[in-house]
Amino acid sequence: MLTRRTFFERLSSLPVVGGLLGGTAATAASAGAATPVRRDFFKELGVRPFINAAGTYTDMTASLMPPEVMDAINYASKHYVPLNELHDRVGERIASLVKAEAAMVSSGAASAMTLGTAGVLTAGDPKKIVDLPNLIGMKTEVIMQTSHRFGYDHAIRNCGVKIVEVETAAQLEAAIGPQTAMMLFYNNNNSVGQIRDTEFVALGKKHGVVTMNDCAADVPPVENLWKYTAMGFDLVVFSGGKGIRGPQSAGLLLGRKDLIAAARANAAPNGNAIGRGMKVNKEEMLGMLAAVERFVKLDHAAMEREYERRADIVLKSLAGIPGVKASITVPEVANHVPHVAITLDTAVTGITGPEISKRLREGTPSIGVRPGEELMIGVWMMEPGDEKIVARRLREVLTAKA
Repeated sequence: MLTRRTFFERLSSLPVVGGLLGGTAATAASAGAATPVRRDFFKELGVRPFINAAGTYTDMTASLMPPEVMDAINYASKHYVPLNELHDRVGERIASLVKAEAAMVSSGAASAMTLGTAGVLTAGDPKKIVDLPNLIGMKTEVIMQTSHRFGYDHAIRNCGVKIVEVETAAQLEAAIGPQTAMMLFYNNNNSVGQIRDTEFVALGKKHGVVTMNDCAADVPPVENLWKYTAMGFDLVVFSGGKGIRGPQSAGLLLGRKDLIAAARANAAPNGNAIGRGMKVNKEEMLGMLAAVERFVKLDHAAMEREYERRADIVLKSLAGIPGVKASITVPEVANHVPHVAITLDTAVTGITGPEISKRLREGTPSIGVRPGEELMIGVWMMEPGDEKIVARRLREVLTAKA
């Protein structure tokens, strides 16, 4: 019996287009609907976005994620999956892309360092995992070159280890003992320390000590993704949200299969472990995978030419300004792309580097550069056309007396 109630229940189950209302009526109704207004969250919160003329610095929110990454993130947000199984499959896929024995996605490069160290210390032993950072029954020392000490080695010390500093190869060999768990190398300082990367790895192999290389900001070039594992480093760390342009809160730990498995045992979703708070969700995992897939396929030579073109526009805008010297430079390791280096004779310019940074940030549009007496303009995180705006504003600020 068709009652009024069952009539409306059946009506509601029909498709809108081609259903009882007919396609024409539905189309007309949707055509008259107002376009949703997108919220300007940053404006609501009073946070002012800026043109990134610095680079992939964490405090400047590093890089912007490309559409392929956002597609993966949005896809993942609509499904439930077993997290450990996804961890496995994503790690296997990334490892194949970067020519590593194994890989895992971490919650940033610092997390990769902590988890890698935890894996080395515990070898996946459940009791030791629970005990960290209490090192009873575990090795307690990590060797570093003094010139390689940096703020981020706190990620290693989170596991309770002591950093043993050395300067020469002879000192390193003398420092190796029963308590030596690992040797840590800071890739950015390769040319600074007395022990270069290849010798460092060789010493680790000679004495059977695990070697880790922190390469957080060291892509491009893309070849670095497999250069250091091929060189022999047991563990290699990269940031996910810098040059690779994955999620800012993600990172990569690459290396030996047994060490990656042990690092995973110390990570979330495992509960009573040092890495429990270092969660990586399904969205970040797929976003990181999509970012790596995109990055290895890019035409990196074409990207380099584009960065050179942008840098040249900025450089030419500074020509003829009294007291200003500028040149295009490429950092040796980290952020290995063209930048414009600007030095100032402040007695002539009447304005200092920090003052220029302040005026650019407070101007319209707002432009972010790294403050310092020497300005380093990074062009690779700019959006197309930003280089012309930055060039114009730099010239305006430098030619307007303080």
